[in-house]
Amino acid sequence: MDTDSSGTPPTTTEARLALIDSSLARPFPVGEESEDSGVRSSGPGHHLLILRASRDFWDDRSPELVEPAEQEIETEFSAVATALSERWGEPETVDLWPYLERDEEGAEAAPEPLGQLCNLAGGMQVWRVPGSTRWLGLAVGQADPEFPIWLLAAVGGTTVLPG
Repeated sequence: MDTDSSGTPPTTTEARLALIDSSLARPFPVGEESEDSGVRSSGPGHHLLILRASRDFWDDRSPELVEPAEQEIETEFSAVATALSERWGEPETVDLWPYLERDEEGAEAAPEPLGQLCNLAGGMQVWRVPGSTRWLGLAVGQADPEFPIWLLAAVGGTTVLPG
């Protein structure tokens, strides 16, 4: 298991990077198999990780609460992205909106983890992992305004990425 027994996101940048590393090495489930630990969900060809989560905003959506939460997540996004760029070079930016539009138009569903990500974020930074057929994406997302803001990482096979 990549998390502690509580299923909570890692609490330091180093622990977040360790979770990313273990997920890059972890096999993908096959067939219709899927896994969900609360922090990592996995299915055929992908892993999706919650690296950090803000509080939720069910009771109060005021700027005094939301803006500091957004800033904390963005700060950690920058720390993780900097560490990944030091390893693998500068990332590509992938626009996730076209994948959401595919779902709305009734076209073939977007491959995972892009199908899940496009419902949470508008874009992501992507590194193609050297010597691997996998990529690592980093995004900030939120399911709805009342839900927590998440720092997300996704691992997928290079065949599902554009370009």
